[in-house]
Amino acid sequence: MRGYWTFGLCFLLGVGGAAPFNSVEAAGPVMLKLLRVLKDRGSISQQEYDEMVAAVAEESAASFPKTGVTLPVVESKPNGSVTVSPKAVESAQGSVKSAAPLTTDSFSKILKSKWYERLAIRGYTQLRYTSILSQDGADLLVPNDRSVAENSSFYIRRARVVLSGDVSEHLFLYVQPDLNGSPTSGDFSVQLRDLYGDIFFDTDKEYRIRLGQSKVPFGWSNMQSSANRAALERSDAINSAAEGERDIGAFFYWSPDAIRKRYSDLVKLGLKGSGDYGVLGVGAYSGQGLNRLDFNGDPHFVARANYPFQLPNGQFFETGIQAYSGRFVTSSQTLGSGVSAVTPFARPDGTADQRVGVSAVWYPQPFGVEAEWNFGIGPELSSDRRTISAGSLNGGYVQLSYKDDNRLGAWFPFLRWQSYQGGRKFAVNAPYERVNELDFGIEWAPWPAVEFTVQYTRTFERTNTKVAPYLDSEGADRISVQAQINY
Repeated sequence: MRGYWTFGLCFLLGVGGAAPFNSVEAAGPVMLKLLRVLKDRGSISQQEYDEMVAAVAEESAASFPKTGVTLPVVESKPNGSVTVSPKAVESAQGSVKSAAPLTTDSFSKILKSKWYERLAIRGYTQLRYTSILSQDGADLLVPNDRSVAENSSFYIRRARVVLSGDVSEHLFLYVQPDLNGSPTSGDFSVQLRDLYGDIFFDTDKEYRIRLGQSKVPFGWSNMQSSANRAALERSDAINSAAEGERDIGAFFYWSPDAIRKRYSDLVKLGLKGSGDYGVLGVGAYSGQGLNRLDFNGDPHFVARANYPFQLPNGQFFETGIQAYSGRFVTSSQTLGSGVSAVTPFARPDGTADQRVGVSAVWYPQPFGVEAEWNFGIGPELSSDRRTISAGSLNGGYVQLSYKDDNRLGAWFPFLRWQSYQGGRKFAVNAPYERVNELDFGIEWAPWPAVEFTVQYTRTFERTNTKVAPYLDSEGADRISVQAQINY
């Protein structure tokens, strides 16, 4: 939608300025009708409408300076009829003599001041089907993928619609709701993913502050859009730092102009880049997670340094380090019943929550390698289930991939191993979690707007953190199929 009005007006004006007399005469009613539609809808003011009509007359007359012919202005009437007004050219020329003459560029400048020219709409939808082929031990629970369930069928994993654009020279707006399963009940609902404004301090947009709900700058894969990622879900080890990837806060980002362009190219070239989250990012955020209130008034603090290199042969390589610190308030509930019932005790001001992580990405040109690891301390249920206190944690993933473009489309096979040991702070009672999985899949995009992914997962070990006594699924196999449409 963005820019269509501008293109239409500029095209018609170009036709009117360069075509023979009959074409100009024919284009007049179309131009004026289009201007009237914009005015009637409130897209342009009466004054802007008058100036544009005057510009049509001025440029029409200027198109035939040697003929001595005074071109009429064809004006639309409300009832749909048109009349010729020979005196309108003279009147219009007089109107624009007192101001700078309007040209095609003038039309564009006027329209660019309108909201529909500043904001763009885009998005994507993921339709997924998962089948558990076998499992041994506890029921398989994958917190990041709610399509993994015994009785699951077709599932809308994500349905995102993004409204974004430069509201002004110093303010960028980004709004992203999501239509998918509720994180609590599993029912379909609408939830807010992002709503923030980037405030730029300079016209080159190298320095900015991001205010609102947005991604917490920790980890590379957490920053990467789910529309770009090959594996169907993020690794538990990195995502457990900020499930949902987002929180409410204020972040400062610095990105030199050349690096901002490089971040953009890594996405546009189909290399599955993570986007521009700065060479340096620091900030403070609630720390309680996506769409949650702060329960202790003690913000988390985060810092991230990241740099995308381009080698002389054109190969891209990105590396980063990040860390955060805060106190996380864990929700708790009674375990057991009768005389054996116990409610784990957790400090009301929260439990120490601190991590350090490293990331390295060798982009698929055509072979690629991703690797991330993090370690630290976080909330964890004690073995006797009586207290929730800080426990050590560590984990990460390694992914191998290959990118091939041919006449059938873009192919992206991948192999990922992930591991995690530590408390899952976002789960009730923060039980200890073990994850050891291997994913093998292939993504095929016959066209940029359509992608298909098939992924097989072998679970060697995964803790069910939803149901006490928090047992492990010690062996499971599942296959997932996903169709993604981009718009």
